Parts: sequence; C-alpha cells; structure tokens
Amino acid sequence: MSGVNSPYRYQYEHVAASQTLQTLGGTGAAGDYLHRLVCTVSTAATAQVQIKDGATGFTHTVLPNSPGGGVGNYNIELNMVSRVGAWQVSTGAGVEVVAIGVFSA
Repeated sequence: MSGVNSPYRYQYEHVAASQTLQTLGGTGAAGDYLHRLVCTVSTAATAQVQIKDGATGFTHTVLPNSPGGGVGNYNIELNMVSRVGAWQVSTGAGVEVVAIGVFSA
C-alpha cells in the first residue's frame, strides 16, 4: 500500500502565515482525511485558522484570533473526511500550520 490509498501513511503540509484557502495535497479530493492541525501562534491577535471542505463546502474556524493561551503551539485533533473536495486552510498573519492527514496528490 502506498500514498493516499493507505490510511496508515500520514502526510504533512506546511501552511505559512497569511494564506487564503491553501489546498492540502497536490490537487486534493473528496475523501481526503484531515487528521490534525499543529498551529504555531506568534501573534495571538492574528492567530485565526479556518478550514474549508472543497470550493463549495463549509468554512469553519478551528482557532480564533486571540486564543486563550496566547502565543504558543496548539494541536487541533480533527479526524475528518472531506465530503465535497480538497481540504483548504486559511491562516492569519500571526500563525502558521502543519496539516497532517492523507491528501490526494
């Protein structure tokens, strides 16, 4: 088993600060698995992280601006399968993310 066909081979992708709807994986697709987001907050006031399920899917804030713990690292366990299309991540100016999951190439 290799690549996206194996649920036991997680991939990771870096999402820099100030990104808008960065697709996870080469193209991403419905059925992609988003296991976890590791968010590194450098400026709490602009720390918002949002995920979106495909171009027409929902947008959900998973880390707000000014999170309670302030500057630091946040592990957000998601364990979600996309229904609509590729997972997309948007980040504020004060946060970067490592997305872990199984994404289409």
